[in-house]
Amino acid sequence: MSDKPVYVTQPYLPPLDEFLPYLEQIWANKTLTNGGPMHQQLEQALCEYLGVEHIALFNNGTIALLTALQSLRVTGEVITTPYSFVATAHSLLWNGIKPVFVDIDPVTLNMDPARIEAAITPQTTAIMPVHCYGHPCDVAAIQKIADTYNLRVIYDAAHAFGVQDAGGSLLRHGDLSVLSFHATKVFNTFEGGAIVCPDAKTKQRINHLKNFGFVDEVTVIAPGINGKMSEINAAFGLLQLKHIDHALARRAAIDARYRAGLAGIKGIHVVEEAGQTVANHSYFPLLVEADYPLDRDALYQRLKDNNIFGRRYFYPLISNFPMYSGMTSAQRNNLPVANRIADKVLCLPIYPALDDQDIDRIIDVVRRG
Repeated sequence: MSDKPVYVTQPYLPPLDEFLPYLEQIWANKTLTNGGPMHQQLEQALCEYLGVEHIALFNNGTIALLTALQSLRVTGEVITTPYSFVATAHSLLWNGIKPVFVDIDPVTLNMDPARIEAAITPQTTAIMPVHCYGHPCDVAAIQKIADTYNLRVIYDAAHAFGVQDAGGSLLRHGDLSVLSFHATKVFNTFEGGAIVCPDAKTKQRINHLKNFGFVDEVTVIAPGINGKMSEINAAFGLLQLKHIDHALARRAAIDARYRAGLAGIKGIHVVEEAGQTVANHSYFPLLVEADYPLDRDALYQRLKDNNIFGRRYFYPLISNFPMYSGMTSAQRNNLPVANRIADKVLCLPIYPALDDQDIDRIIDVVRRG
């Protein structure tokens, strides 16, 4: 078997000769940013592909999160999950908002709606759940709570590109959904992001905010930021979109091969897909239980020793980093499930170029323990 390095994820790169005509068009029209032709085409194409009406492109997902909060004028406290990438909570701190962490569901690994109401205070203005690994949150329960307490809902949907539930795109839920198009994501623009907006008025406000607040060359209506996506990133997104169905199909095949190969290994629990009618297989998380011969970190190292580079997504928890650890909601006794999962989780490599031989090599290392 090959022993070449295998990483947890790699960007899908279409043939270079397919990208060159896009670059030639950019050179010809001499527009590099500020909503050029590629930008406009990608917004329209993504709306059509994802089944949403309005989408605003960004230079990355973190700036999109920051701007989403600004656009809804969120203040005070926001209830969120500790089990995510740090950008989720950082976007709150950067807006002067206090994150309030609640525990996660032990099956879906998403925010547990049963924990939300107890965390609501007079200062609470919003809920920021995460569709972790692209698995849908309990959107109905979260929306019911938000409606009862008049709270905004902003979904960190960084992992959820293309995911659908029984009603259509998962991105239609909440006041806003925020996507990441980072190179590690299912769909990428090298670096980028987007906000899915419910109406044209909201999209217009977000477009102003991502361009310094400019309406025209002499009019600034808001303290905006520079969140614009470049034409080169948009062009790469247009090319990626031509290949996305192939990429998703290959991810599904890899997921199925892992599940078959890892079945029956004592102490290895593969996290189930949770409630999608269309999944994107953005990650392949498993839990290393106490009856496996190695603990999680030892298996992580065993894989590394075999040139297989998994990731402990998400470990440590956001709530354990120093800028959050002093908060009452971040204390370990308030987050028992999230802490337990963070100590056991390991994501195996999954990306379209991962071949069957390497998948079997990974399975063999896990099976040998």
